[in-house]
Amino acid sequence: MPKPRGRDLGIPFEGMPGKKNAITDVAGVAVGHSTLIAGRGKLRVGKGPIRTGVTAILPRGKNAEPVFAAWHTLNGCGEMTGTIWVEESGFLYGPVMITNTLSVSTVRDATITWGAKHVSFWFSLPVVAETYDGSLNDIRGQHVKPKHVWAALDSASTGAVAEGNVGGGTGMICHEFKGGIGTSSRALPKKHGGYTVGVLVQANHGSRKDLRIAGVPVGAEISDLMRGTRAKNANAKSSSIIVVVATDCPLLPHQLKRLAKRVPLGIARVGGIGENLSGDIFIAFSTARFGKADKFGVQQVAMYSNYEMDALFDATVQATEEAIINALVAAGTMEGINGYTVHALPHERLREVMRKCNRLVG
Repeated sequence: MPKPRGRDLGIPFEGMPGKKNAITDVAGVAVGHSTLIAGRGKLRVGKGPIRTGVTAILPRGKNAEPVFAAWHTLNGCGEMTGTIWVEESGFLYGPVMITNTLSVSTVRDATITWGAKHVSFWFSLPVVAETYDGSLNDIRGQHVKPKHVWAALDSASTGAVAEGNVGGGTGMICHEFKGGIGTSSRALPKKHGGYTVGVLVQANHGSRKDLRIAGVPVGAEISDLMRGTRAKNANAKSSSIIVVVATDCPLLPHQLKRLAKRVPLGIARVGGIGENLSGDIFIAFSTARFGKADKFGVQQVAMYSNYEMDALFDATVQATEEAIINALVAAGTMEGINGYTVHALPHERLREVMRKCNRLVG
């Protein structure tokens, strides 16, 4: 059965979503996950318990044609490989991969192998981002293997996107509830071109006291459900978020940079503040196609007017906010290493809080 999402609980959101309310509403974008869950009990490095995975976002599916792209960071205590070349060239040449902190090198190498077959023999600077799942997962065991990376890439589809405890988000924590993968989209009205903006997040950030949903101080109202035996090596605060923004609007790299810079506004709406140990890193790309080069190497491209960008800014902020909440709503309670347990956001209690503040729809 499909998991409930924020709108299913009656949470009011601004803007009009696409049909799937997912990053895959941007035509051609595909998402795949590999989820690794095994074992329970005492931590044994290299053995488990295992609560991790990898998520793949393919801008054009298996199509090797590059897309215009740009990246931005709010706080840089994290990693996203390949960004120097994105900044220099203005292009993203392959998928965006998301995993845990200590599996970046494995995912990078495995993506190069996959890319040599599906993108280009010269594909060698993949974009791989991470957040830390060591509170729940045997992170030093480095359980993500090349086969898991290839499975995420090969299984990527343009349909509905699984959320919560899946893929790279399997072991993640958000505002001290269980977090993980979330997605949302916005369909611009015809007067703004009818374009689509889609967002996917790997949410592993924030403190309980700061959590707000549709303006309601949910974290202050639901301040319990924080019990658990924290692993001795899991003292690092969960405080990172990776965000991928996709659109079919024809934007040049400098405009995509402007889009990526609006992501923190959506994070802030939910209560994220970009903590000192937070890796808040974002990448935005456009799937709009450009003409083939003529005999002089000249390509024709379209560019959306800067004077119309506010509609895209709104869509990015709104979809980012909803994607984070969808991650919280979809994620289930999880027990990890040494019995440490992170609780899911309780749906009925959330509805009670929203109703008390007159913010519940239906």
